[in-house]
Amino acid sequence: MKPLSTGRKITVPGFSFSGISAGIKNSKDRDLALIFSNRPAVAAGVYTTNRIKAAPVKLSMKHITSRKAQAIIINSGNANACTGTSGMKDALEMNIKTAEELGISPDLVHVSSTGIIGKPLPVLKITDSLPELIRKLSPLSLNHAAAAIMTTDTFPKSSSRQITVDGKRGTIAAITKGAGMICPNMATMLCFIMTDIAIHRQALDSALKEAVNRSFNRLAIDNDMSTNDTVLALANGDLQNRPLTKRAASYENFKKALNDLTYDLAEMIARDGEGATKVIEVLVKGARTEKAAERVALSIANSMLVKTAVYGGDPNWGRLMAAIGYSGVDVNEQTIDISLNKIKLVRKGIGTARETAAARTLSRKKILFVIDLGTGQETAKALTCDLTEKYIKINAHYST
Repeated sequence: MKPLSTGRKITVPGFSFSGISAGIKNSKDRDLALIFSNRPAVAAGVYTTNRIKAAPVKLSMKHITSRKAQAIIINSGNANACTGTSGMKDALEMNIKTAEELGISPDLVHVSSTGIIGKPLPVLKITDSLPELIRKLSPLSLNHAAAAIMTTDTFPKSSSRQITVDGKRGTIAAITKGAGMICPNMATMLCFIMTDIAIHRQALDSALKEAVNRSFNRLAIDNDMSTNDTVLALANGDLQNRPLTKRAASYENFKKALNDLTYDLAEMIARDGEGATKVIEVLVKGARTEKAAERVALSIANSMLVKTAVYGGDPNWGRLMAAIGYSGVDVNEQTIDISLNKIKLVRKGIGTARETAAARTLSRKKILFVIDLGTGQETAKALTCDLTEKYIKINAHYST
């Protein structure tokens, strides 16, 4: 598994991208993106568990049943959520017009939106911009697409990995957006994954769900869950390898690369959390089950008191101990160790009086908590960020 150099543009054989300004955002920043495969691709998707779902999510969930896709059109600046029958009509208009312009079936086009909830989608701005959007498709423009899907993000987020399959070098790449309304299952995020590796749909679906569960579903910023969360993966088989099955020799490498890629993107989202100054990683080990480790990690990652303590430079391990205790996991206080940036703060449930040394490390941009429950062998990680005054300022005026 090989990360591609950050100094070069990410390309995925058989895929082209574009990102333009359609005038949806008042800022005139890029707000309309297109991902296009040169052939129909095997597709898999994971969507928000919020009972209130945006129109494009409902449409995408319908189309994903075919397990095929060739294009994804995404707008930012408007979520097209809570917009009633007109919202669904607008999502269908995006779908149909994009298909017509590309000369493909509407069933092969997925629609995604992100932005302000409850506002009518300016669909004419989108459809009028389709000729330019398609004209600017390029294998080298993934960064333009990444920029076009941002909302309160401060930087575009993309990453890629390469693995060897049948003696050939295949690529897995992705773009994502997210900075606020981030809560596990999933975050308020969009993520689009592209690969030239041929893979059977059941294998892709299984690998995607595992990767999402171990990355985006272990990411917490502010405990809010969006109406638009979507992760879509497209595999076009341009590498011309034997399609991977769950039993294929390269399938484990594919899963590891996908897990690594999505975790990398989740960490970017945590780094870009609204108002954040620090990324926080919580590693829980010594649990009886992976699920127990995950519950403890997320309990800490979701703690507002932990997040504000990190922002304030306060190594208040009592807040971590409290979060462990209310996680719902059966733990033994006398077997718990807690470390902050490799400095042991708690040993067997008792403080080590090393708060002063630990406090000095809280000026770092990445903070690592390691919790050893001392009851088993399983581990899990979660990601979050600190909570600052700027978060309040951003969200107090988001729609005004």
